[in-house]
Amino acid sequence: MTAPPVLAAPGSRLWATGGVTTIEGTAGGGLVPMAVLTGYASDREWGGSVALSHAPLDDYTVDVVAGALNWHNRIEISAARQTLDLDTLGAALNQDDLQQDILGAKLRLTGDVLYSPYGQWSLGVQYKHNRTFTVPDAVGARDDSGTDVYLAGTKVFLGALFGRNVLLNGVVRGTKANQGGLLGFGGDKKDSYDAVLEGSAGVFINRQWLVGTEYRQKPDNLGFAQEEDGYDLFVAWVPERHLAVTAAWVNLGSIAGLDDQQGAYLSLQGSF
Repeated sequence: MTAPPVLAAPGSRLWATGGVTTIEGTAGGGLVPMAVLTGYASDREWGGSVALSHAPLDDYTVDVVAGALNWHNRIEISAARQTLDLDTLGAALNQDDLQQDILGAKLRLTGDVLYSPYGQWSLGVQYKHNRTFTVPDAVGARDDSGTDVYLAGTKVFLGALFGRNVLLNGVVRGTKANQGGLLGFGGDKKDSYDAVLEGSAGVFINRQWLVGTEYRQKPDNLGFAQEEDGYDLFVAWVPERHLAVTAAWVNLGSIAGLDDQQGAYLSLQGSF
């Protein structure tokens, strides 16, 4: 008789191997997804996570509410609501904020982040729908929804740097999204898919602390304002398997013509 699937509590995989939650709801870092799937579920378990993220930038504030499920460490299903508060431009544009919903799916193709020589590889898709299209439409965006597709590879090298474990992660993404979709999809300059690169690297100080950096390319589709790449420096703390806290300094470049949008980032994740 086959045993029924086990609900992860929070699961059988090793400490911190589910990553944290990105601003788009999937497992990874803050800005960049990884090949890992959320939570700690092994190949006979269910698991998942919920997360809240907050980033007050110079002229905007970004808030994210997200949740994800992991089935047998094979498929991840995620959902996120992003809100961009137009702190500086809101009154001028007669718009309080911009909102976007993201539904994601990620399939682990092959490998294991710890034990496979070439790491873990996953294929992901994200359907994004902009709920407040008035501003994106006014600045030249073509569509209020779009779909990103990405391939991610992630590897942890055990004892690679002065006895510390090292995380390396790379992503190739196909996208038409402006500012991740908060300013719509496609534009007056270009309305075709771009292949953009994303990456992250980190060092585990111990099993509870990870420090590192992320970099994310973005397409430049709108004529009214140049879109720049984003990056961050982060510290992730995993005091126990149920909880992860991520703090970062993030720079998203120019957003809607306002340059050098940078500030703090804080994310709280609970795993089950």
